[in-house]
This record gives sequence, C-alpha cells and structure tokens, in this order.
Amino acid sequence: MMKVSKARRREITVGYLCLSPWLVGFIVLTAGPIIASLIISFLDYDMVHPAVFVGLQNYKKMFFEDPLFWKSIKATGYYTLLVVPLNLVGALIIAILMNQNLRFMNLFRTIYYLPSVLSGVAVALLWSWVFNKDFGVLNYLLDKLFGIYGPNWLGTEEWVIPALAIMSLWGVGGGMVIFLAGLQGIPTQLYEAARIDGATSWQEFWRITIPLLTPTIFYHLITSIIGTWQVFTQAYVMTQGGPNYASLFYVLYVYFNAFVWFKMGYACALAWILFIVILFCTILVFRSSSYWVYYESERR
Repeated sequence: MMKVSKARRREITVGYLCLSPWLVGFIVLTAGPIIASLIISFLDYDMVHPAVFVGLQNYKKMFFEDPLFWKSIKATGYYTLLVVPLNLVGALIIAILMNQNLRFMNLFRTIYYLPSVLSGVAVALLWSWVFNKDFGVLNYLLDKLFGIYGPNWLGTEEWVIPALAIMSLWGVGGGMVIFLAGLQGIPTQLYEAARIDGATSWQEFWRITIPLLTPTIFYHLITSIIGTWQVFTQAYVMTQGGPNYASLFYVLYVYFNAFVWFKMGYACALAWILFIVILFCTILVFRSSSYWVYYESERR
C-alpha cells in the first residue's frame, strides 16, 4: 500500500475543509431529506401521531384506490403536451427575431427576457385578471376586435389548462436566451456558402439552422419537461386545482396531501412516483437524441 506523505495528507485535509460547507449542505438539505422521504413513503404519518409502518400500502392506494392521483397525472400530462412544444417554438421564433443586427436590439432582448425573472405569484395574480371572464382584458379584446364572447377561462374544465398554457408564454424569454446563444454559435460561413449555392432563406433554416440547433433544442426539451411536471404556483394561486380538479397538477396534489390534509407518508410516496415519471421521460428523450441531435464534433 502506497504511503501518503505528510504534505499530501495536509493538502487532502485542506481540500475537504474547503468542500465541507457544500458537503454539509448536500447531506443535510438534499441527501438527508431524499432518504427520509423514501422511508416516510412506507409509513402512515400525519406529523401529529406516531408513524405506523404500512409497507407498500401508500403505493397500492395511489394506483388502485385514488382517482385524484390519475386526475393529477392527466392534468399535468395535458399541460406538458401543450406547453413544451408551444414554448419551444415560441422561444425559437423570438430568438430568430432577436438575432438581427439592428439598433436597440439589446434593449428588445432585455424587454423579452424580463418577464421570465418576475415572481411567480405576482405573474399569477396578473394573469388571473387577464383571464377574468367578466372584466378581463383578454375577453375584452376578443369582443372588441373579433366580436367573440370569450369563455370562462379559469372556471371551465375545457379551458383552464389551455389558459395556463397560454400564460406560460409569459416566461418564454428564458428559452429565447438559450436559443439566441445557440444561433450565435452557428458559423456565418455556412450561410454565406448556402447563399452562393442559391439556397433560399427557408432552405437555410431547415438545412443549417435547425440541424445545428438540435443540441440546444435537446437541452430546452429536457428542462421544459422537467419544469412542466413540477408546475405548482399557477394552479395554487389561480385555481386551487379547480374547477372539478381539472387543474389539479401533480405537485399541487402532493402539497395538498402533505400540508393541507397532513398525509405526509402518502405525499412522500407521490413524490417518489413523480421522480420516476420525470426520470422515465428524461431517459426517453436521451435515448431518442441519437436519432435527431447533431453534434458538430461527432459523425453519426
């Protein structure tokens, strides 16, 4: 066995001392709660009475006895299917517009990005007014401009998820910044060569821009799926999961079980199922990436 010198041991000790704040924080605030939640998911625990071990009973109840679990899965899945492509396309279109070499472009980029850093509660309250069926600005514009009597956006099962999906475009500036970085990383020589060969703008977009943006699209797709499966604030502030549980998003349902109904064991079981769902979706996208993501440094 190799003998470690005194100076090397001192260096290792100093290294671990420098790492200790992060290590302590990770163990106490991340790894510890993760392990604790896994243990609690096998208990019947209401935070008041002593916990009782129930094995897989929480998971059995979730899949076979709880209709609200499936409603939350349906609502969150529907929201994800609407929001992910909507935000991806919206962010890409705005990024292309913001990639032009015009005056005051930095100002416009800042204006488009600012909404994505505002408080989620403040944004939810603002959009609650926008979607109000009686005096909301959206229904007012539909009536005055198109002669359409707008629906009760947040008060009907059919419209509440589409309304929240439309609201998600408010934060499209975050994705715009990512796509803008990807667009500015594409060599201009490729576009110049394509124009010399007689390519149209549409051909440049499909044959150069999109293929070289696929790593950025891949990143945006992963983060969007993870984010939409964890949506909470909008439904909590604007609908409380209604009407008739149509907007009962999964994390909102976890919150209700944990901090409203004090079913902490069941809430932890729900949280672990959410982890598995997100992990499955992420692995699925990663596996598919070999068929459509192009890396300039690799030849597939």
